[in-house]
Amino acid sequence: MNKLLEKAIKEFDRINGEDPRQQRIGRKSYAREFIFAQKVYAWVERLSPSAPEDIRLAARSHTLRRWEIPRNGYRMDIGGYHQWRSATAAHAADAAADILKRVGYPDVIVREVKRIIAGHRHPSDPDTQLLEDADVLAFLEIKLEDYLARWDETRVRRILEGTWSKMSPAARGMALAMPLDPRVKKLIAGLPQK
Repeated sequence: MNKLLEKAIKEFDRINGEDPRQQRIGRKSYAREFIFAQKVYAWVERLSPSAPEDIRLAARSHTLRRWEIPRNGYRMDIGGYHQWRSATAAHAADAAADILKRVGYPDVIVREVKRIIAGHRHPSDPDTQLLEDADVLAFLEIKLEDYLARWDETRVRRILEGTWSKMSPAARGMALAMPLDPRVKKLIAGLPQK
């Protein structure tokens, strides 16, 4: 890992470590965005071991300071969710850009990381598709199980349908191989596989 990447990741992790929300994994609890960003980064490396530095930076920073924009500040429907996601992506992109400039990245990398984070939902772009795949795989790995107790099956199915439709075939294959909750596996088995 080069020095700039190392410095940026250290700063991203420091900020994500300030997330007051906790994510339990096994017997340990972590700051939610801290552990999520690490998982997304790890999935990027698994999906594309030669992923360029700008995608790695975006993976580690695409949810920076997400907790500062509460989900309940938006309508609790699909449209509200998409508005919230756009707002948190813009917020994270700006926070990441500030850090990247401070640690010494050139403007071209800063702009590209911002583009990948803000364009996080555009499947025609391989960079943003890679980040989307890694984000979804990390969600399935560590976040979805927490929601199973709070959401009814209809809601979980609807979320999985939307999530599944955004994934590349390679990411879907990895998801199917994950040790997921049997309820989730059953729901995924009922989704269109194309």
